[in-house]
Amino acid sequence: MRYKSQSVAYWYFAVAMVLFGLQIVFGLLSATKYLGPDPLLYILPFDVTKVIHTNLLVVWVLTGFMGATYWMVPDESRTELHSVKLAYLQLALWVVMGVTAVIGYLFRYGTGNKLLEQPLPHKIVIVVVMLMFLYNVVMTIRKSGRFTTTEGVLLLGVAGAAVLYLPSLLEYDNYVVSIFYRWWTIHLWVEGVWEMIQGGFLAYLLIRLSGADREVMEKWLYVIVGLVFMAGILGTAHHYYWVGVPSYWLPIGGIFSALEPVALVGMAMYAYSAMRRSGLAHPNTLALHWTVGSAVYTLFGAGLLGLAHTWPSVNKWTHGTLITAMHGHAAFYGAYAMIVLAMITYALPAISPARREQGTSLGYWAFWLQLAGMFGMTLSFATAGIGQVYLERIMGLGYLDAQLKIQVHFLMLIGTGTLFAIGVALFIIDFFRYAPRLEVTQDATDPDLQAVPVKPARA
Repeated sequence: MRYKSQSVAYWYFAVAMVLFGLQIVFGLLSATKYLGPDPLLYILPFDVTKVIHTNLLVVWVLTGFMGATYWMVPDESRTELHSVKLAYLQLALWVVMGVTAVIGYLFRYGTGNKLLEQPLPHKIVIVVVMLMFLYNVVMTIRKSGRFTTTEGVLLLGVAGAAVLYLPSLLEYDNYVVSIFYRWWTIHLWVEGVWEMIQGGFLAYLLIRLSGADREVMEKWLYVIVGLVFMAGILGTAHHYYWVGVPSYWLPIGGIFSALEPVALVGMAMYAYSAMRRSGLAHPNTLALHWTVGSAVYTLFGAGLLGLAHTWPSVNKWTHGTLITAMHGHAAFYGAYAMIVLAMITYALPAISPARREQGTSLGYWAFWLQLAGMFGMTLSFATAGIGQVYLERIMGLGYLDAQLKIQVHFLMLIGTGTLFAIGVALFIIDFFRYAPRLEVTQDATDPDLQAVPVKPARA
């Protein structure tokens, strides 16, 4: 580590890994319930396991974002964190909020607003934690007097995530109004400001790992910001099916959602070209695998699969079916899970000096098993979703009758999900098997440590 306060990131990463593992457990449990019979029907019914599965996803990814920010900002600003104590207090509040929320879900204590089921007291704690986080990061940057574009885009994304959580604090008696404003948080998080956060981490990692030119990477960040504000905001309307809003929202949402993958295409192309130029010369090749993998899989999951059913003429059939689950799983994993795992993999050799910098064999197995498992899960959801659309929306079968017809696809889902779970388990084991040594081991005066790898000589 270049700065002692970067050690805070390790504890955020550790909490994120535990929550990641729990999320996978509840995800597999939810999938098995499609096959029946369900011996846990009256103890852990599907609605409870799914709520916990989806909320753990949001919480562990946000925990990873916080930890990655606390690693990246001192490195970019070349200074210690403003307050280490505040960062630990923030983590403690966050963990208490998360644990009590999950316990509450087990007893049906929640708002019932999908992905925003947290009760009001928990939401207030989330707002307080986000304000503490923003204050600590802003004061760190202010203290340093150095503010990079990479930090700026990351900070804009984090601040946007905090602001856009505010609509979830409001309650509406009208269901249409409630759903309308719910997407102001959910969509503008995952297809808006979170993309800025991903872009900031991706630029940071590519600059450090592949020798990518900082000026070029920061220009791509400007493109991402512009497209988020243009396409991401108006693209929110592609969620407005079957909730009673005026019909003019549907073509607006479809057209602007189709523009969202443009920045993803650009970043994926640049990530690949940067990797080709560097020849994987940086010793931490495993981190580079996760970094480039995040860019490419985001293009596949968020870009290609999102584009496949965002058009109104298609989305009117696929909306709210397993096609949405297909897109959602691939997009979330590529854009947010993989970039968090990339930041963790990049930071770990500095946190645990006993670890080989180029990565362990266990780490590579975790990468490829997760990738294969998620691709198989995506195909499972896709084939099941196509069958569901035909049987329910065209043939007119009832939901349960249609589920019986497509049940075989859930065997494939559980099989590939198990493969993915093994990959996650290997990553978590690899994370915890080396004890951290949280001390400064690198020269903090070096302005761009590890920034430019040596290009391999031509034959």
